[in-house]
Amino acid sequence: MKLVILARNPKLYSHRRMVESAEARGHDIEIVNTLRCYMNVTSHRPEVRYQGRKMTGYDAVIPRIGASITFYGLAVLRQFEMMGVYPLNESVAIGRSRDKLRSLQLLARKGIGLPVTGFAHSTSNTQDLIDIVGGTPLVLKLLEGTHGNGVVLAESHQFATSMIDSFRGLKAHFLVQEFIKEAGGADIRCLVIGDKVVASMKRQGKEGEFRSNIHQGGSASVIRITPEERVTAVRAARIMGLNVAGVDLLRSNHGPVVMEVNSTPGLEGIEKATGKDIADLIIAFIEKHAKPHKTKTRGKG
Repeated sequence: MKLVILARNPKLYSHRRMVESAEARGHDIEIVNTLRCYMNVTSHRPEVRYQGRKMTGYDAVIPRIGASITFYGLAVLRQFEMMGVYPLNESVAIGRSRDKLRSLQLLARKGIGLPVTGFAHSTSNTQDLIDIVGGTPLVLKLLEGTHGNGVVLAESHQFATSMIDSFRGLKAHFLVQEFIKEAGGADIRCLVIGDKVVASMKRQGKEGEFRSNIHQGGSASVIRITPEERVTAVRAARIMGLNVAGVDLLRSNHGPVVMEVNSTPGLEGIEKATGKDIADLIIAFIEKHAKPHKTKTRGKG
């Protein structure tokens, strides 16, 4: 097969591992800088070009699109889809998962467990917004934040109202969420491929830190998840329409709750924590499912 990875940094662990796995399985694979791709948008012969050449003959595209370039990255991915190239994760599905508010609304509609979440534009009902999520402590999340950035724990009512007013003053969009104290600064990352959780790890925040992201200094260890957690992770990925996803769960007193569904999960932490060859499983999934013009969402939002 002929594969292409859309990514800006070919040296990242996740990208190197997928290249190694694809080549070990006998495939041709290359990494192209997403931002240096450009397009000929036409109804009869859509094209993606890169460094002056047409990108043709690909069986599958692996999107590793960073959050900061979501708009342009999805435009490039859609162009590949128009050309009939099989996407590991489809543009529509990635777009859903990148919109934190919309993804929570989609999950809520299907009955997935979530932290109680509030969202508002006006500051005139700040008190009611705080009451909705059970008061303080509460968590404030910028909709544009990634890797734990733009996430604040407000332990007092005064700090919560001050931060809400500050975010509003910056015209920033943010969520107000229930703080799951019983999680103890830990979450569970479930790596979903197709309809299976192929690996899971516990991420524990460093002492005094409620965020468990490895990017924020957290640690990772292998964990055995419950059947309910397994079903929740698979359902969450399916609702987003993602073939490969990192589903982040918290263990609450009322069962597993989904914090986020990540369409571009990193492989380093979970491969090293579990010893599993996730990159090889991803390439094997592509081998099994890649067919021309094969998409699930058919352009539906």
